[in-house]
Amino acid sequence: MNTVRDVEEVLFAWAPKDLAENWDNVGLLVGDPDAPVRKILVSLDITEAVVAEAVEQGANLIVAHHPVMNCTWHPVQTIRTDDRQGRILTGLIRHNIAAICMHTNLDAADGGVNDILAQKLGLTDLIPLNEEKIGRIGTIKCELPLVEFTHFVIKSLGCHGLRYTDCGKPVHRIAVGGGACSEFIPQAIAHGCDTFVTSDIKYHDFLDTTEINLIDAGHFPTEDVICTELVARLCAAFPAASVIKTTAHCCEVIQYCMKEN
Repeated sequence: MNTVRDVEEVLFAWAPKDLAENWDNVGLLVGDPDAPVRKILVSLDITEAVVAEAVEQGANLIVAHHPVMNCTWHPVQTIRTDDRQGRILTGLIRHNIAAICMHTNLDAADGGVNDILAQKLGLTDLIPLNEEKIGRIGTIKCELPLVEFTHFVIKSLGCHGLRYTDCGKPVHRIAVGGGACSEFIPQAIAHGCDTFVTSDIKYHDFLDTTEINLIDAGHFPTEDVICTELVARLCAAFPAASVIKTTAHCCEVIQYCMKEN
């Protein structure tokens, strides 16, 4: 039977560890590398609900994009049950569930987050947005008005809504960055892009940027696209194991209040 270590090796063959940013924490973060793998649950994040789902489904490995620990937003100093992260880690350990996380290495990898995001938006002739290979640049077949393209983004990514600013250019040459990539706005402009699709764009980035259309499609929708690809690749690599995508962690977790007409 295949082990947790085998799964990690297959994922690192796709998204090598050296592609990860130096602040990142990727690979097997929780669990026994020699444990046999029976069932794998795939999720963008490892939340309390995802851990509970793994227990209910009998999954003994969770493969996620965002690291569950020791990253800039999730420093681990204690593991306590009166703390959300502590409950997640305690739940994983208590139920012998391993956790493998592939983050910025999977952002940069060929066929990873940004390639899948670009494909979902119909981009072709892809090139990296920057030297770290975070983000992609491509073109769509036909030039579109910005508002029409925003509707396409919502439909393609399953967004409940998005934020955007119009620089007065139609959409044709597009940069994409799954997750929070607003720091790469200058690179998108330098590459002659008319539009940048990413998430977590700051107010002043919207206010101060006049050279390019900015579309904030949300962190979850721009990265969750990788989960279907993870399921497909893991199913192909480990046919003896059951591989499923989470139903507990989805875009509906984030509630939107839309103004009525």
